[in-house]
Amino acid sequence: MNEGLPKEQRLYKKKAIQLLFDKGKGFNFYPFRVVVYAHSSEEEPTIPRFLVSVSKKRFHHAVKRNRVKRLVREAWRRNKSKLIVNCEKQKITFDVALVYTATVILPYEDIEKKIKQLSLRLNNNYFLHDDKNNNTTAG
Repeated sequence: MNEGLPKEQRLYKKKAIQLLFDKGKGFNFYPFRVVVYAHSSEEEPTIPRFLVSVSKKRFHHAVKRNRVKRLVREAWRRNKSKLIVNCEKQKITFDVALVYTATVILPYEDIEKKIKQLSLRLNNNYFLHDDKNNNTTAG
């Protein structure tokens, strides 16, 4: 699978961003505030779209804001494949906004670990799973 982050996987149109923040569900997942808007897609492609935001209030210098955005985009790019596969299987797409809320720039390893956990959480919350494969027996 292509691990790039092409334009169709980025959220950049004002109407789409407004819709995400108006109708999306949000939760805190340190170091992010995550807003997710899931919807079925018959006419649209089933690719999850992604947005990163870093507050000027927390990072006054653009260099630092851009550094955080690069780290988050790279971690997302490398860990999005399961989400894309599930979106294509179930004809569901979703838009995700990650608002970086930490006051320090975390190392890449920590950010990637959090993105993996977030990806797993999104998979568990928004996609139907086969219970046949996940049989657990108590005993």
